[in-house]
Amino acid sequence: MIEGLPMAVPAEGLPARVRIHEVGARDGLQNEPAVVPVEVKAEFIRRLADAGLRTVEATSFVHPRWVPQLADAGELFPAVADLADRAGAEAVRLPVLVPNERGLERALALGVREIAVFGSATESFARANLNRTVDEALAMFEPVVARAKEAGAGVRGYLSMCFGDPWEGPVPVDQVVGVCRRLLDLGCDELSLGDTIGVATPGHVTALLTALNAAGVPTGRLAVHFHDTYGQALSNTLAALRHGVTTVDASAGGLGGCPYAKSATGNLATEDLVWMLHGLGIDTGVDLGRLTATSVWMADRLGRPSPSRTVRALSSQDARDPRAAPDTQVSRDSHKEQ
Repeated sequence: MIEGLPMAVPAEGLPARVRIHEVGARDGLQNEPAVVPVEVKAEFIRRLADAGLRTVEATSFVHPRWVPQLADAGELFPAVADLADRAGAEAVRLPVLVPNERGLERALALGVREIAVFGSATESFARANLNRTVDEALAMFEPVVARAKEAGAGVRGYLSMCFGDPWEGPVPVDQVVGVCRRLLDLGCDELSLGDTIGVATPGHVTALLTALNAAGVPTGRLAVHFHDTYGQALSNTLAALRHGVTTVDASAGGLGGCPYAKSATGNLATEDLVWMLHGLGIDTGVDLGRLTATSVWMADRLGRPSPSRTVRALSSQDARDPRAAPDTQVSRDSHKEQ
């Protein structure tokens, strides 16, 4: 029998709804060894939107020398910008990553309404990723955030290495809290706490969130971004949900890693996250069948199977049971009519 959705058994102390911040099109594809054609990227984003995801990080306006996989940002964003103009609840947020003022200029000229900056909680990763100290990186972000806010754009601050660093080891909680506070003071609307190399455990997650609250950072302005290097991403997410976090980053099909931290494996797969959330009775607005079909479609174009356990499970069930219901069937042809 095809199991398209888990049995929903709500648990106490969890949010009724979670917003998934989908990062597959940017964070996922930036780590691919080959450049994905812009037409495929645009179709990927549209399929993610049609699966019910209402925040899809589209691309990065970084110099092509640093991330050649996203050199087509100026071509890609206009190809999907209409998604943000859909009526009411169908509208899709399309944030983009910008590294500096020049990247911001390019993004704003194309009508981008939300941007993100990408900082580090550690000096070693700040130098590896941005060739700057933490202080220098924050100084670079200051005019970017200020100008974005003046233009009416929302600003997200990514903070990497919040739990561990491949060069420095475990990262002290108070060190992370200090950089978070400074990003908020710059004007960031939301902070995404990144477990870049996947070493966090639930107790560590709770300790950091508690310390942030004690430092005056409200839970409502926090998101979590977990990697599944040691199989802890869902456990860590559940710990964050119990603390009150309602925004979770994830990547369709488990795409991605980090080009500057070789020990970082893929992001938390959106399908795995949705399976857990739906099993807990938490609303996401996501159609798991359509989402899984989208990841199967993208895996075909990348020439390798998806690492997502849920994608593999649903795909294999469909392959061996012809009775799959149309709304849960995972098929390579499920979007041909679109």
